[in-house]
Amino acid sequence: MKLVFLLEEKSMKVFLDNLLPKILPANVSFFTIPHEGKADLKKSLPIKLKAWNVPDSKFIVVQDQDSNDCKILKQELLDLCTGYDRNVLVRIACHELEAWYWGDLKAVEQAYGKDLSKVGRKRTYRVPDDIVSPKRELQKLLPEHQQIAGAKRIAQYIDIDRNTSVSFQMFIQGVQKMCG
Repeated sequence: MKLVFLLEEKSMKVFLDNLLPKILPANVSFFTIPHEGKADLKKSLPIKLKAWNVPDSKFIVVQDQDSNDCKILKQELLDLCTGYDRNVLVRIACHELEAWYWGDLKAVEQAYGKDLSKVGRKRTYRVPDDIVSPKRELQKLLPEHQQIAGAKRIAQYIDIDRNTSVSFQMFIQGVQKMCG
């Protein structure tokens, strides 16, 4: 089986390229396709779903929520995927990929060699998916963090069982279900 990840942007690709080999069964391969933002992803979805000709492929679409209504956004993406007789899962990162990092601050600590335990106890950061701008908050905390390099660094240490981001857990559960 092959999982094809259709992604909003490159940092999610880098993150997943480093995370997925640790969590996917040996009989499942994957391919990650980044896009140049939301508009590019939405334009590309019908084209890729129609043209894809690799047998036994399943598709997982991942996009940041940003300031959108999560349910409406998910439905819009699902609507773009109908009519192609494909097995498609849509997952939304609330609000951004960086919320998934906030869900496992131990991974961020390991990636950057810093003690963040005091930060993690602050009410503002206890619920990762409620952080309105997790990217900006991470940048304040770690000015040296770069979006692409940081995705690779942090993904090495992410523990799927320890991560408290609900949207991350929904993503993981969905991927596991797609794998059977």
